[in-house]
Amino acid sequence: MSKSGVRGSGFGTRVEVGSADSFARTPNPESRTPVSWRPTAPIANLRKRAEILAVVRAFFAQRDVLEVETPLLSGAAVTDIHLDSIAAGGGYLHTSPEFAMKRLLAAGAGDIYQICKVFRAGEAGRHHNPEFTLLEWYRPGWGYRRLMAEVAELLAQVLAIDIESEYVSYRDAFVHKLGLDPFPASVDVLETAADHAGLGDAGPLDRDGWLDLLAGACVYPALGKDRLCFIHDFPVSQAALARVRHDEPPVAERFEVLFNGLELGNGFTELTDVDEQRRRFEHDLAHRRAQRRAEPPMDARFLAALEVGLPECAGVAIGLDRVVMLACGAGRIGEVTAFTAENA
Repeated sequence: MSKSGVRGSGFGTRVEVGSADSFARTPNPESRTPVSWRPTAPIANLRKRAEILAVVRAFFAQRDVLEVETPLLSGAAVTDIHLDSIAAGGGYLHTSPEFAMKRLLAAGAGDIYQICKVFRAGEAGRHHNPEFTLLEWYRPGWGYRRLMAEVAELLAQVLAIDIESEYVSYRDAFVHKLGLDPFPASVDVLETAADHAGLGDAGPLDRDGWLDLLAGACVYPALGKDRLCFIHDFPVSQAALARVRHDEPPVAERFEVLFNGLELGNGFTELTDVDEQRRRFEHDLAHRRAQRRAEPPMDARFLAALEVGLPECAGVAIGLDRVVMLACGAGRIGEVTAFTAENA
């Protein structure tokens, strides 16, 4: 996930609200119709949430990782074709603090982390809310494999689970579950596999669309049974902001971490090449143009920082609301957030 790429199942068109009260998006103060004022989460879950935040901060304090804050509002927006930013105040609410944090890395900040609200248009459902809490951190001098071990250590501590985790490549996960190699598979092969899984009416999709559908509906739910699972080494077409390793075939040094099939986070060995980063932004914008979607401005300040030099590093973003859901045994994101979009 760029760190913006946190995905997962459960997309819907409306956030479920944990209250028996009727509700209205914009209540009329003169109306006698009752509206929801109660929090969607039990107070006990909010206390657990606060405990988890304290554990996370202590974890990084013990490792001398600096907590930072960056603006929620930016003059630029993410170009990622899987995300849409929310315009506000003449700019955009960020979908991730990634670009700003990398500017800090380029300025010599060293090991840093941030806990912040992020915003993504159109995300609502059991596991989604347009506004949610992200934990993001960066380790200069590290690669993605070393970072996976630290992610496992943190989540094992927060969730009180065994640190022993499952590690499986993206390719092996597809081969094991679907009997197909996702790297050479054509659109026709992927569509046929989706049809056999009862997903054939989801099209038309491009190649990555079929891969994402099969991963979310068929591959991921079978992984991470009562333990963490790290999916790693993604197709280059899904590199986002990850560095590409030129194996045969080439792979993106990217990982996703799951628990009981639920995606919790997304991490990379970070791309540091400014020319390649600009090319990826331009590719995203061309894709958006072809789909007649909004073309947000590229982040020129982020590119300028890359031009000066981003240190070799690894970074990850974790959806904290989902972690709290697991810790509380909750079935919906609304059970661990005080108020969801529908009753904010």
